[in-house]
Amino acid sequence: MDFMFILLIIAGVIGLVLFYFIFSYLGLWLQALVSGAKVGLLNIIFMRLRKVPAKLIVESKIMAVKAGIEIPTDSLESHFLAGGNVSRVVQALIAADKANIDLPFNRAVAIDLAGRDVLEAVRMSVNPKVIETPLVAAMAKDGIQLKAISRVTVRANIDRLVGGAGEETILARVGEGIVTTIGSAKNHKEVLENPDMISKTVLKKGLDAGTAYEILSIDIADVDVGKNIGAELETDRAEADKKIAQAKAEEKRAMAYAQEQEMKARVQEMRAKVVEAEAQVPLAMAEAFRSGNMGIMDYYRMQNISADTKMRDQIATPESDSDPDLKK
Repeated sequence: MDFMFILLIIAGVIGLVLFYFIFSYLGLWLQALVSGAKVGLLNIIFMRLRKVPAKLIVESKIMAVKAGIEIPTDSLESHFLAGGNVSRVVQALIAADKANIDLPFNRAVAIDLAGRDVLEAVRMSVNPKVIETPLVAAMAKDGIQLKAISRVTVRANIDRLVGGAGEETILARVGEGIVTTIGSAKNHKEVLENPDMISKTVLKKGLDAGTAYEILSIDIADVDVGKNIGAELETDRAEADKKIAQAKAEEKRAMAYAQEQEMKARVQEMRAKVVEAEAQVPLAMAEAFRSGNMGIMDYYRMQNISADTKMRDQIATPESDSDPDLKK
């Protein structure tokens, strides 16, 4: 009884395995066979062992065959193992074939592995994309600031998708071209009257060189007048010159004041020396009297000379300075 039970269990397990095999591997093989895609049954089983989703590979293979594109099964497996998006690549190949765009399988795989959306690139080749630049401000030669917004129509360049620069480079180059064009204009009115001069000048520069896109057109969406940068610069310069002049004048005034204070200090020092010398005169006279070098008559003679000198000074002084009544 126990032996029969074990046999039933083994038979059930084998039946389940066969059922899974029939409805998974055999089902995919029949699906590929009916669709005309040549995928062997052993190949499907080995995909399982290689940890490759057989359903994805078979369905991608069927999709390509139905579109008239022959892709080896090993190539699809290799692309999946390399980390690529198999379904996206196949869809891109079908879209390129319908649009008469030359896109080999190897190039599509390289674009996908490079991190770019190959299907979106094919769609952009058929239907160009419009990129709007941010607000770009530039100053004309007359000092007036202009603010411009442009719309750039680009088409994906399949041949340069691998290694080519992206949209950021296109926007940066277009912005640089707008600044250069406005900056070379004689006045802002010239740009306002002919805004297409910006797009024509920028297109001549070949800004799409080395990028993954081809610039079809550059259209100026809006141009607005900004600040009078030239006047502001002149005002700032005048204010700066004024501050410099004030600083120099203040420096000269400080130097003059310092020289004046120095002169006053010297005068005070000289007066102090004179007072000190005058204070020594009575002492010298007293010493002369004691030593007998000076007599009383010499003293009176000196007093007479001093009085005579004061009288002459008064006579030489104008009356307006000497007469107190005239001063009043």
